[in-house]
Amino acid sequence: MVTWGPLAFATPWALAALALLPLLWWLLKAVPPAPRRVDFPPVRFLFGLADRRRAAQTTPWWLILLRLALAAALIVAAARPVLYPSGQAPAAGDVLIVVDDGWASASDWPRRRQAAADLAALAERHGRAVSLLTTAPAADAAMAAGGLLAADAAARRLAALEPAPWPVDRRAAAAALEAARDSALASVGSVFWLSDGVASEHDGRFIDALRRLGEVTAVGAGGGPSPLVLLEPDREEGRLKLAALRAGRGGERRIWVAASDADGRLLARQELTFAAGQGRAEAQLAAPARLANRIARLEIENRAAAAAVVLLDRRWQRPPVGLVAGGDIEIMQPLLSPVYFVARALEGAARPFEAPLARLMERPPAMIVLADVGTIAAAERGRLESWLEAGGVLVRFAGPTFAQDSDDLVPVALRGRERALGGGMSWSRAQRIAPFEAASPFAGLAVPADVLIDRQVLAEPAAGLAARTWARLEDGTPLVTAAARGRGWLVLFHSSANTQWTNLPLSGLFAAMMERLVDLARSGAPPAGAKPLALLQALDGFGRLVPPAAGAASLAADAFAAARPGPATPPGLYGADGFRQSFNLGPALPPPAPQALPDDLARMAFEDMGEIDLRPFAYGLAALLALLELYASLGLRALVPWFAARAAGGAAALLFCAWAGAGEARADDEAVPGAALEVRFAHVLTGDRRVDRTAAAGLAGLGAVLASRTSIEPGAPQAVRIETDELTLYPLLYWPIDAGQPLPSGVARAKLDAYLAAGGILVVDTRDADRELQGIAGTGPNAARLPEMLAGINVPALMRVQPGHALTQAYYLLSAFPGRWDGGAVWVERHPGGLNDGVSAIVVGSNDWAAAWALGEGLQPLYPVVPGGERQREMAFRFGVNLAMYAVTGNYKADAVHMPTILERLGQ
Repeated sequence: MVTWGPLAFATPWALAALALLPLLWWLLKAVPPAPRRVDFPPVRFLFGLADRRRAAQTTPWWLILLRLALAAALIVAAARPVLYPSGQAPAAGDVLIVVDDGWASASDWPRRRQAAADLAALAERHGRAVSLLTTAPAADAAMAAGGLLAADAAARRLAALEPAPWPVDRRAAAAALEAARDSALASVGSVFWLSDGVASEHDGRFIDALRRLGEVTAVGAGGGPSPLVLLEPDREEGRLKLAALRAGRGGERRIWVAASDADGRLLARQELTFAAGQGRAEAQLAAPARLANRIARLEIENRAAAAAVVLLDRRWQRPPVGLVAGGDIEIMQPLLSPVYFVARALEGAARPFEAPLARLMERPPAMIVLADVGTIAAAERGRLESWLEAGGVLVRFAGPTFAQDSDDLVPVALRGRERALGGGMSWSRAQRIAPFEAASPFAGLAVPADVLIDRQVLAEPAAGLAARTWARLEDGTPLVTAAARGRGWLVLFHSSANTQWTNLPLSGLFAAMMERLVDLARSGAPPAGAKPLALLQALDGFGRLVPPAAGAASLAADAFAAARPGPATPPGLYGADGFRQSFNLGPALPPPAPQALPDDLARMAFEDMGEIDLRPFAYGLAALLALLELYASLGLRALVPWFAARAAGGAAALLFCAWAGAGEARADDEAVPGAALEVRFAHVLTGDRRVDRTAAAGLAGLGAVLASRTSIEPGAPQAVRIETDELTLYPLLYWPIDAGQPLPSGVARAKLDAYLAAGGILVVDTRDADRELQGIAGTGPNAARLPEMLAGINVPALMRVQPGHALTQAYYLLSAFPGRWDGGAVWVERHPGGLNDGVSAIVVGSNDWAAAWALGEGLQPLYPVVPGGERQREMAFRFGVNLAMYAVTGNYKADAVHMPTILERLGQ
């Protein structure tokens, strides 16, 4: 390969043919065009005939240049030109490309796939065959053995390669290399390894297997973003505690975790900070309980990877639990109430509330506790049983009233009397609780030795009693029995819920047992022996929910803790008969650690592979020149009239006029942009579909409010691309900033400058509620990108919006400018003037105004606003109205302030 500046030629010897171009010039100039033959028999008429058309004696110079350019284009194409060559050259032998395509590669996957394609092109230019090895277990059975592909299939696989939502298996990959070393990989001399940067225990064996094949180069090792893992949250004091891991141990780093519901609507955001040198970050999610119960998905913002996503099911919700107290009025003091200790035990895992059973049946909760309620009224009995069949969990506690007169809505048959244990008149003593059996939902809970049962109701011995017993005393008598009722469960504690018959409610065991029952209410599934759960939706490598692939296995309800993500059991949502359980990647991964490669291993950055093959462009130019040369040659030989092109153009013009006349009104209307016929607001496309949809819905919702409250009736909002669309048609341009969007090009920056200079208003919204926003510099993840996003644009000096500014009084009198979030700073031009007549050309904020304005069908809000609720949304709409009036009418409100003085001077 010969390099010349940014240009290189893979076959430089072909350029020697350029030396023949002078000879070609001489030949083309010396040989005239072929003569034109004219058949005309009457010779005598030829005398005195004057032909005004003269035949060329030599080839025109411009045609010679055209032919020389055609020959030069073909020669250059044969030389295989390359722009920005990498300077890399594979060693002798074929090339093996090894790609780590596990979860850790997803965050910078486009660069990895492009680097692999560039390496394959590099090998092709040097005439080497390419083999491909992917290290993540493949879902395709044909690639199950390490993912090793030969040269003929490597190119097809590279084009469709995507990261897998499970870890790489370098042990299996090493075994595949060792098995194929003497056969399929015998001719390999160069190995390029695109490592994901995460260490595994089999790295040493894998690197040794690569080195046995040839020279090994690690591509992009450690050059991409540090892999992040989001763990399943824990509950602390009724709130979700978030935790994330990172592979590196660098300096302080901040990330944001977004919580959304099942429809993808954002509910809350929480910042997590990795301290310097630490690999774990934790924080409690700041979200109200009513919103936390709707969370179905947690994800690290701007990190499209399966490990950065956690799917939540009913296990993370705090279900409502209704409490019904029975017993005598004399013992209804707080500490003696049958439900007092139950409510305290449920506080961390559920939302307990006390109400009569009739009221509970109007809006049944997930779980109902009946404490010392003997007989259920017939009016509520039918609805209670229907609720049970539908999946409810009914927990009953015994007590004096229950023992005296109880109905048959119990899991087992009961004897007609209670059993007293201990006391001076009894031969027996108070009983301890026996260890829980493995099939019990209470399995694994430690039983304190000081928990004693003094009194209980006895179960009638019968077949099947053992299968329905979840807890028993040391003498074998049942303490807790349960039975399935349809999709629900009926549970009975054979002792009291307060301290009348036992001290169990005073122990931590009681709270743990109640939490297990809440888990049962969340899931609605049997605790043991459940039917296998089929995969309903799978997470792909980028953290998106997709339909499951064929061959995905089912998981038993009690097998999730031991399961490991892989081709047969990918992460996602599993379920059966209305029950849903999530299987997440993060908890199944070991803590990620940065990979330590040997010092003598060659390295290459992704940026070194940015080669561009110019052969398609050279061949395309040659084809165009060949068509021009053919037409010119035929024209010189009079085989194609010179006026043919003009005639064809005239015919096309006539056809166009005829078509335009048939639809004259429609063509005229379509020729005029809609934004020139009515007021329209626009938003800048960011490339993130969710952000762009929110911006469009927000401007549409603001337009509906403007039409109902003011004389402004804006048309449908317009999505614009700064580089290609005309901006001056829009009085207001809303630009949501996203950390993942590309930087504006030079053309885009110039168009924004022209837009601001022409009087347009640019509203920049970083959407991260950055209270520390200082003009175009902030600490939030999106605000941090503002300096580079606005670099090269003539942004004027900015200041915080001051009291009395036109934005505070353009329509409503405002003192704050909330959006979906509240408290973020808002900045405007310090000294507006010029063409804008005192109107700020730019407004910078961070409160995510579009999300607060966004309305769906029936004008229902699409996103919640925090912390002020609907009152805050109303204030956000008022700010939007002020902003629209400010953009459309200018600074008239500020002028009106001086009206009394102006009138007074005119009178003088």
